[in-house]
Amino acid sequence: MSDSFNVTINGQTTVAVDGETVLTVAERLGIDIPTLCNDSRLEPAGMCRTCLVAIDGQRRLQPACAWKVTPDMSVQTETEDVQRHLKVLLSLYAADHRTGEDGLPYQNGKPNELRAMSETHGPLLQLAPVEAPREGRDDPNPYIQYEPDLCIACGRCTRYCDEVEAVSAITLAGRGASTTVATPNGISLLDGTCELCGGCIDTCPTGALWEKKSPPLTDAGVSKVRSTCNFCGVGCQLDLNVKDNRVVAVTSPPPGETLNDGNLCVKGRFAFDFVHHDDRLTTPLVRGEDGQLHPASWDEAIQRTADGLNRVREQHGADALAFISSSRCTGEENYLMQKLARAAFGTNNCHQCAAT
Repeated sequence: MSDSFNVTINGQTTVAVDGETVLTVAERLGIDIPTLCNDSRLEPAGMCRTCLVAIDGQRRLQPACAWKVTPDMSVQTETEDVQRHLKVLLSLYAADHRTGEDGLPYQNGKPNELRAMSETHGPLLQLAPVEAPREGRDDPNPYIQYEPDLCIACGRCTRYCDEVEAVSAITLAGRGASTTVATPNGISLLDGTCELCGGCIDTCPTGALWEKKSPPLTDAGVSKVRSTCNFCGVGCQLDLNVKDNRVVAVTSPPPGETLNDGNLCVKGRFAFDFVHHDDRLTTPLVRGEDGQLHPASWDEAIQRTADGLNRVREQHGADALAFISSSRCTGEENYLMQKLARAAFGTNNCHQCAAT
């Protein structure tokens, strides 16, 4: 059991435990500390430096995301030094970032946390734009696009690829203002270890990474509908982005809200074309006396299925039947399938396609 002790942030005292960071404790107190490189799924890196705070006894400002609390620690997040540092830092980021007509960091339709911070903590200093833009390139993969002039080299995408997906398909390459997101030897994502899960898109704080299938959209007319991915039985939660009654993109719920912690695979994130495919069945079909399939109600289709199964059992015995379920079903649904086979029809001929 971890030892507990008191920590004070901006005059508010709370109980913390050994191993917690200043950022974690501040979030529990409802105190906002801005950060660009932080993701709860990743180990703290302290790369973006936006979360620097003043800690009693420390000569320099320290990163709240990585600094561990200690007994009776006192922290200030809104001192003059902290505010001055944040304004200068955001101004430097803006000078190395494509800007919009309003002079603020450009937003391409994807969430841009740098722009939001600039609006909150501005006005920014007007600094000369960086003259050595980071390099990017068109990658032939069908899903992931990278815009280098929106990148701030925070490392969230590369750390996600390493720490969560454990494939290390991308890395930070170059130095200084030329630091960019790259692949080993400049190979395509299709030729490396990338699984095209799109987690790099999800964690990117500025919209530098986005879906080719779903160009960046404004929020106008787009609503999010929480749903369950149907490609396997894990039950990952996802958000369907709907515009004009059509799914235009799939995005991840915020980390910590769902069992998949905001992570999705390539199918869950990108394979949503079937939703509006012309060949998709939208109503049950039963075969008529003419040998053709005709639309029917669910009650009629279920009754036709039950009659056919009972007819086979009566004529040939229960073991003439076999029930096959799918790994795309949940564990509960597969349980019901074997219950139907064994209890209702009296056969153990039941299989599931993910069985080993």
